[in-house]
Amino acid sequence: MPTVTFTAHLARQVPAATLEAPGTTVREVLEAVFATSPRLRTYLLDEQGRLRKHVGIWVDSVPISDRIGLGDPVTATSRLHVLQLLSGG
Repeated sequence: MPTVTFTAHLARQVPAATLEAPGTTVREVLEAVFATSPRLRTYLLDEQGRLRKHVGIWVDSVPISDRIGLGDPVTATSRLHVLQLLSGG
């Protein structure tokens, strides 16, 4: 099963442990995570179910390309890294 990890900064805002979750797309894996941690949904996704502007997800060290549908493919050995993006100057 894919492994999902959250950066320490994000985990401080919303409790989020590293876990394994089933799925073949980023959306499916996140839905499995939300089933065990429902509070994460509103922290990571907006009201339309899109990834929030200041949240990033990398699958096997590559940033996802589908921030709206979250349809990027995931394999059983994939590692998803979820982090809060910083901006400013």
